[in-house]
Amino acid sequence: MTYHWDFHVVGQYLDLFLWGVVYTVLYTTGSIVIGVVLGALACAARLSSWMVLRATARVFQELFRCTPLLVQLLWVYYALPLLLGTSIDNRAAALLTLSCYVGAFYAEIFRSGIVSIDRGQREAALALGMSRGQSMRRIVLPQAIKRMLPSFINQSVIQFKNTSLVSVISVADLAYMASVVNGQTYRPLESYTVMALFYIAMLLPLTQAADYVEKRLRASD
Repeated sequence: MTYHWDFHVVGQYLDLFLWGVVYTVLYTTGSIVIGVVLGALACAARLSSWMVLRATARVFQELFRCTPLLVQLLWVYYALPLLLGTSIDNRAAALLTLSCYVGAFYAEIFRSGIVSIDRGQREAALALGMSRGQSMRRIVLPQAIKRMLPSFINQSVIQFKNTSLVSVISVADLAYMASVVNGQTYRPLESYTVMALFYIAMLLPLTQAADYVEKRLRASD
């Protein structure tokens, strides 16, 4: 049996796909920005001399790194309200979960980049009269950021793809809109192919940029 493609029917719902793209970009960008803040705080806690802070940050990281994002979304949206005794908006649940998830990975990227810098450089900076904060800002971070950047970009690209999971809690991202179009047209092949093409169009430039940045950083070593 030969399948007859018909993108004209699906094309009538192009506005829904475009709205899905907008929401996907917004949730990705918002979760990355919040995730960077959470990751930086967790990284600082992991590097702290206070055991309580280190333990708390480690629990946060392992909790979100060792459970699937899909499970986290379902738990935050359906289970957490039972503990709090109140409902949680699906959009807030999606942004909160995405941010914590990527923040846990960013924290490890930041921590690994900082500890990869030879300890002798920090000791030399202190010997020259710099404070710990000054040595971190002037000596450690400039080198650490260079090492963090490829992993940070790659994790951000993965986060873009992970955003598609918010459709399971009815957030109107691109994947959700593709399901809506399929429900209206009964053309799953065309609906989900258009969704895939949108993702490729958005992610291909990002992956190419990530490869370019990584090559430039290697060349400058």
